[in-house]
Amino acid sequence: MAIYHLSIKIVSRGKSGRSAVAAAAYRAAEKIKNEYDGITHDYTRKGGVVHTAILLPENAPPEYKDRAVLWNAVEKVEKAKNSQLAREIELALPVELTREQNIFLVYEYVKKHFVSAGMCADICIHDNKDGNPHAHILLTMRPFNEDKTWGDKQKKEYILNEQGEKIYDKNKRSYKCKSIPTTDWNEQTKAEEWRQGWAEYVNGVLEHNGHAERIDHRSYERQGIDQIPTIHLGVTASQMEKRGIRTERGDINRAIEVNNQQLRQLKARIVKLQSWLNEEMQNADPPSLADLLQSIFDRKAQAGKSSTSQSIYNIKDAANMINFITRNKIADMAGLDECFANMIGKQQDIREELKPIDRRLKTLDEHIQQSGSYKGFRKFKTQYEKLYTQYEAIKKAGGFGSERKAQKALAAANDYYETYRNEITMYDKAEKYLRDVLQERFDPKKSPPIKMWQSEIQKLTAERGKLNQRYYALREEVKEAEQIRKSVYSIMRQEQREQQPRRAQDIDR
Repeated sequence: MAIYHLSIKIVSRGKSGRSAVAAAAYRAAEKIKNEYDGITHDYTRKGGVVHTAILLPENAPPEYKDRAVLWNAVEKVEKAKNSQLAREIELALPVELTREQNIFLVYEYVKKHFVSAGMCADICIHDNKDGNPHAHILLTMRPFNEDKTWGDKQKKEYILNEQGEKIYDKNKRSYKCKSIPTTDWNEQTKAEEWRQGWAEYVNGVLEHNGHAERIDHRSYERQGIDQIPTIHLGVTASQMEKRGIRTERGDINRAIEVNNQQLRQLKARIVKLQSWLNEEMQNADPPSLADLLQSIFDRKAQAGKSSTSQSIYNIKDAANMINFITRNKIADMAGLDECFANMIGKQQDIREELKPIDRRLKTLDEHIQQSGSYKGFRKFKTQYEKLYTQYEAIKKAGGFGSERKAQKALAAANDYYETYRNEITMYDKAEKYLRDVLQERFDPKKSPPIKMWQSEIQKLTAERGKLNQRYYALREEVKEAEQIRKSVYSIMRQEQREQQPRRAQDIDR
């Protein structure tokens, strides 16, 4: 079925020396030479690329339809060693649509949200026939001028005092100024706009082609869905699960699915029961509970006289009913309804208590996963930095033949990066993640506090277990209250049927 997935990433030259040319060549499975560093990236043996295209905005030069020309132009205009070269949008395509329909879907979405805003869009659609068709969209980060030249990403604006005069900085060597973006492409609201736009386009095309499936860009919590989200498996665990090897993360997701199924069943049961109660309240005018209890005692004293009543309930059922009413201090039928409503309310309260615990457990699980990537892939990052440092040293030393040696050293560093791209990327992601989490406590020389997180997981898991025990106990009480409520109404209906002939006899007399 159709799933929602849209991720946004930045291709940055940064410390790792990544390039937009390499990214474009890899996603399009082409051979392109990067004129910035002289490295040729050949991915022509890569499979699974079923469609590629480049869409240009109004002011872009027509020659940028050529992928090599476009991304080499980007590499050339971005001078800084840490420049942001491209933005990548990755989309999951609905399996219900044909390839032609998905291509049309991607084109329309990209033209509305990116090309019309002034970005060049490099579209590559991948399908390895594994049930996961998806699209990679590389976008330019710099606007165009009306003369089809590259524009500025941002402009400087002087800070003025109350008199409208420029202000010197602390050293009094230059004026204070601030950078103003020339586009709104990096604003936080844009990500939400693009995510929502993709969901709307997909749902529109699905509906147009007669499919009932729909997707939603919002989280379960924002959608108001009482469901626990599954955790991310990660590359290693996902591959193991596909080979039939059970993993701890896979077991967690399977347990979550079981809990979600139980939540759905319970919600359906409560809705059904509430509907039944409303219907019964409209069709019956129940007597007081004291009268009902007196009727029960009368029937017990005259057991042989009313076989019809005995068919409705037996002594054990009556005892359970009276015990329940006494235990919960129920005085009348309204009290029974209130008791039932309170039980449902307590269940909902427990579910609300479980939500922050589940969120924290998910966060801690992500901490530990990222810590594993940080420790496990450190050697790849270290080796890459060593190769890149050698290149910088040769380049700085200069002298006879140093340029050729530098190119070979850079090629070696980039080849190593391409070979271990996933490992290095996962390490960088994990390091950034841990820096954000630990902040000033982050120390590259020390391991993350995994034991502390594991200890917290144990405590939260124990707390979650206790809440679940209370939840399931309440669920049994709800079942009991439901059965008692049904029995009470059954007794009252039978009582009314028995009283009708007696009233007719009284009238005859």
